[in-house]
Amino acid sequence: MDLELAGHVVLVTGGAKGIGEAITRALVAEGARPVVVDRDGVAGAALASELADVIAVTAELRDIGACQAAVAEAVRRTGRLDAVVNNAGVNDGVGLEHGDPVRFRDSIRTNLHHYYDIAHFALPHLKATRGAILNISSKTAVTGQGNTSGYAASKGAILGLTREWAAELLPYGIRVNAIVPAEVATPQYSQWLETFPDPDTKRAAILARIPLGHRMTLPAEVAAAACFLLSARAGHVTGQHFYVDGGYVHLDRALT
Repeated sequence: MDLELAGHVVLVTGGAKGIGEAITRALVAEGARPVVVDRDGVAGAALASELADVIAVTAELRDIGACQAAVAEAVRRTGRLDAVVNNAGVNDGVGLEHGDPVRFRDSIRTNLHHYYDIAHFALPHLKATRGAILNISSKTAVTGQGNTSGYAASKGAILGLTREWAAELLPYGIRVNAIVPAEVATPQYSQWLETFPDPDTKRAAILARIPLGHRMTLPAEVAAAACFLLSARAGHVTGQHFYVDGGYVHLDRALT
């Protein structure tokens, strides 16, 4: 199936590693031109060196000016902007009992504010191309996890903004959707598992709770859904929360 993404310029935040990297690679495979915006300049440069169609921009997205500059740089170097993938974030473990109001606000700034900032500065360019916005959320937004209030609040807000922006941007033909992954096999996830006394036992317990295949979702599977939602093949899909989770969130626990 031709997704008709060839030549499309897609800005991907956090696009140098993990789910973002997988989305970047999938976009290149579809003939798109990803602009990777990542705080890790080394990883971004390495990806751009490997994949000729990738443009890397180093930016600290917690800063409003950096978000504005990243969008401007993407347009300066490509001449257009067809889509935005808001992906950057980190499950930082700022809870209610073992957190504090200052750290909570900092977590919101890290995981939520740049979604709005990037979309805001990209909007004039997306109007010109009748483009798309894709927000990467998390199952923590709907299931809770425990001890991660800032991240869960951010990811819940992202789902709300997806519906709000889909409604607001209808007159411009700009589609807005979200992907909700659960347990995804990324290097960051592996690092988190290593914080447990027995990582293998913890991993086995997690896999046992994933209904489809008792395995983690692959980053490439999230990326495939992302490419579809950004493409003309999803031309009448907007305001949706699209779960790529092996049935983790919605299927009966008895199945596991």
